[in-house]
Amino acid sequence: MSGHSKWSKIKRQKGANDAKRGASFTRHGNAIAVAAKQGGADPDLNPSLALAIEKAKADNMPNDNIDRSIKRGTGELGGGVIEEITYEGYGPAGVAILIDCATDNRNRTYSDVRTAFSKNGGNMAETGAVGYLFDRKGVIAATKTDDPDSDQLVAIDAGAEDIVDDDDSWTIYVEAKTLHSTAAELKKNGLTVTSADLAFVPKVTMVIEDEKQQAKIIRLMDVLDELDDVVDTHTNFDIA
Repeated sequence: MSGHSKWSKIKRQKGANDAKRGASFTRHGNAIAVAAKQGGADPDLNPSLALAIEKAKADNMPNDNIDRSIKRGTGELGGGVIEEITYEGYGPAGVAILIDCATDNRNRTYSDVRTAFSKNGGNMAETGAVGYLFDRKGVIAATKTDDPDSDQLVAIDAGAEDIVDDDDSWTIYVEAKTLHSTAAELKKNGLTVTSADLAFVPKVTMVIEDEKQQAKIIRLMDVLDELDDVVDTHTNFDIA
């Protein structure tokens, strides 16, 4: 997979640490509401909702909050309409960045994202200026067993398009539409799935060797990730 990078693994590790500290419930609530709005309130029939709920529970979001978010998405609670928006931009050294947001106030979210870019050496771009550099994929991280060959056969049978060896784990790329079913099949066959997400995977990564530039890019990515309306971020940046 040409777009696989060290940064992808670092981001997963950062996400795991954020979960231990307790991430923003607002962010999870918005993601759940959007998923429920688009695909209905039953997670058994709505894989996107099932995934959003799973991520929220991993960050210790209470069930009552999850239920309210689902009802907000289906319109049962009224209030502001949650919409999903993807912004595009360039970071330091010209790296490409996509930002998935879920918000009930488009103007507020745009202002927050624009400020994050402008204060951290980046700038926003027109729609389509960056998106063509990425493919939409399902990305699954699974812990290796003591039989790596068997692991890979299981992943291939479950629908893996590509499998990357990440030391003690596998990164498995699948079609976006099969993410939920592939993750379930991996679990069924004995693999421990540590994360399963939809992501924009870069077609080609941009390797940054200068440590000061690396630090600037990571700072921008951290600032974007900390915004409540930001659900996920994607970049073609990689670490030398």
